[in-house]
Amino acid sequence: MLLLWAVGLGLLIGFLRRGSLTNLGRLNLRGFWLILMALLIQLLIFPLGPREPIIRVGTPYLHLLSYLFLLAFTWLNRRHLELLIMGAGLALNFLVIAANGGYMPASAEALRRAGLEGVAKVLEQGLPHGNVILMTPETRLNPLGDRLYLPEGVPLANAFSIGDLVLGLGLMLLLARRMANSSTQPIDHKH
Repeated sequence: MLLLWAVGLGLLIGFLRRGSLTNLGRLNLRGFWLILMALLIQLLIFPLGPREPIIRVGTPYLHLLSYLFLLAFTWLNRRHLELLIMGAGLALNFLVIAANGGYMPASAEALRRAGLEGVAKVLEQGLPHGNVILMTPETRLNPLGDRLYLPEGVPLANAFSIGDLVLGLGLMLLLARRMANSSTQPIDHKH
């Protein structure tokens, strides 16, 4: 849900800078189908509200596959600084998810502070919730897990990771800078 905040803020900043969505179309990003595949996988394996996920078998592997698609997309478009930042956030998330067998460890306390008591209770029963497991001393790379949170009362409040924060920052910068910049030239790696 943090990414929705990043999109909203990026669009707001872009429009305040007298930007236009048509400028984003000039980015000429490659491999957009990779994003579509990742989103499709995530829609199939994650519960949405009270609804159970559509696919319940092999979800850890599908979760990792969705991140590989996203990482491939950022690699193909690494000539844009904002996509390099997004790729760094994705890499951080991939690292912790891979270290925990395809699941993201989440802090029960962060979930509670975000108003997600039900999710925290499910995790404390030893059950995964979609791609999330309870953060314990046995889970790996806990500092990279879902430890941060938007507090309860904030629209779309949720727990999130440092990787999500970096990814959101890159997404916000992409929208804000590239909407307002009619020149969407990539960064020059030669200097």
